[in-house]
Amino acid sequence: MTLSPEWQSFVDAASAAFPALGTEVLDAAEARAFLAARPAAPVEPIPVAAVEEWLVPGPDDAPEVPVRLYRPLDAETVPGVVVFYHGGGFVLCDLDSHDRFCRTMANAAGVLVISVDYRRAPEARFPAATEDAYAVLRWVADHAESLGGDPDRLAVAGDSAGGNLATVAALAARDNGGPDIAFQLLLYPMLDPACDSASYTENAEGYFTTAAQLRWYWQQYLTCDAEKSDPYANPTRADLTGLPPAYIATAEFDPLRDEGEAYGRRLRDAGVETEIHRWNGTVHGFMSMAWHLRETQRANDAAFTALRRALTRTPVV
Repeated sequence: MTLSPEWQSFVDAASAAFPALGTEVLDAAEARAFLAARPAAPVEPIPVAAVEEWLVPGPDDAPEVPVRLYRPLDAETVPGVVVFYHGGGFVLCDLDSHDRFCRTMANAAGVLVISVDYRRAPEARFPAATEDAYAVLRWVADHAESLGGDPDRLAVAGDSAGGNLATVAALAARDNGGPDIAFQLLLYPMLDPACDSASYTENAEGYFTTAAQLRWYWQQYLTCDAEKSDPYANPTRADLTGLPPAYIATAEFDPLRDEGEAYGRRLRDAGVETEIHRWNGTVHGFMSMAWHLRETQRANDAAFTALRRALTRTPVV
C-alpha cells in the first residue's frame, strides 16, 4: 500500500510542523523550543466529568511526579483505573500534548485515567522515567479507592515511548510483588534500541516519524551500550511470563511497526493473551494526532473497547 492523498496531506503538514530531529536538530532544548513556538489552533477541550492535578511522591529522593486525573462522563459506580504514559521519545511531549487523547479514552472506556508527567531525557536519562512510571503505578494502586476507582481493575497504557514505560511498569509490578495489573494497552510501542527491524528500513523516511528521529531519541535516553540489554529499557530482552493481557496497535508506515508486532508474538509465546492490530495506511502517532481521519477513529474505538472490556464489570458486546 501507499499513503492515500488524505494521509499524505496529514504527513506533509505534521512534518512541516516538527523539528528535523537526528539530522538538523540535535539539541533537546532546541526541539522543545521549536514545538513551543508553533501557533496553537484554538480547540475546545472534550468535556469530561472532572480533571484534577496531583503531585505524587517520586522514587527515593527524586522529585514529585505531576499527574493529571480525568473522570469520565459516564462510568460504573466504581470504575477501573488506567495509568497512562505519554509518548515523545522520552524527550518531548507532556500532559498537555496528550490531553485530548486522555479525555477521549476516559469517556470511551468509562475509566479513570491518570496521565503521568515523568522525567524526560536527556536531563534525566534512564532509569528516571521508568522509576517514575512504577512509583506512580504503586501510588495509584494504593490510592485508587480514595480516588473513586477500583484497585482490583488497574491497567497501564501508553503510546510510543509511553508504550515502553507502560510495559516496563507491568514488568516492574510483576518483579516486585505488585500491584496486580489487569491489562496493558500498548500503542505503536518504542521498545528496542537496536533500531534494526525491516520496518526501520522500509519506513525510514517520508512517513512523519523517521528512523533518524527514533535513533536520536534513544541516544538521549540511554547513557551506554550496556543499557540496551536492560529489560527495563528494552522490554524485548525481558522474560514475559506472568504479564497481564495486552492489546497492541501498530501503524503500517511506522519504523516501530515490526518491533511492536514481534513483541506481541513473544507475549503470546509466553502464554499472555495478546491482541495485535496493524492499521494499514497509517503512520506513527496517528491515534493521538490525526483526529479527523476515519482510520484514527476506528483504531481508537477498537483500542478503547478492548480497554472497557478488560476493566468493566458490565459485559461489553
